[in-house]
Amino acid sequence: MKTIIFLCFLTVFLSAVRGQSDFKKNDIYVEAGGTGLFASVNYERQLTNKPGIGVRVGLGFYTEKAFYLTLPVGVNYLFALKNNTSFIDAGLAMSFAKINGDLFGSGKQNNADHLVNFVPSIGYRKHSANNTMWRISITPVANRDGLVPWLGFSIGKRF
Repeated sequence: MKTIIFLCFLTVFLSAVRGQSDFKKNDIYVEAGGTGLFASVNYERQLTNKPGIGVRVGLGFYTEKAFYLTLPVGVNYLFALKNNTSFIDAGLAMSFAKINGDLFGSGKQNNADHLVNFVPSIGYRKHSANNTMWRISITPVANRDGLVPWLGFSIGKRF
């Protein structure tokens, strides 16, 4: 039985090694606007060896009447347009915000102190030969106050 399990793992490993492509799966980038609301630093990981579904997490901030620390998390899908360098980037994210920078709270929760934003997005993404990426997207923000039109611009490094 151990031999069969070992052979199964070996087969899966060897097929994964042979099937790898030069598509970079990881991005780290700064974003103005977008899901972090005002600005954020984000990490994104594609879950496949070619453009497709990905996940992202970040840390950002927003200021209006107070300072909000934001935690954007989301999923996206890359639709390839040309040679895996140009994409339509469609996604859905949630951005958790906490007033005065205390994202996780101090035990007492006051609804006026925190905000959950739902942020759908659609945009254009470009990957360059020197492993940089940039993206511009429409990212309307929906929360308890309604729907606010919003834009995002990202630039970062692929690895």
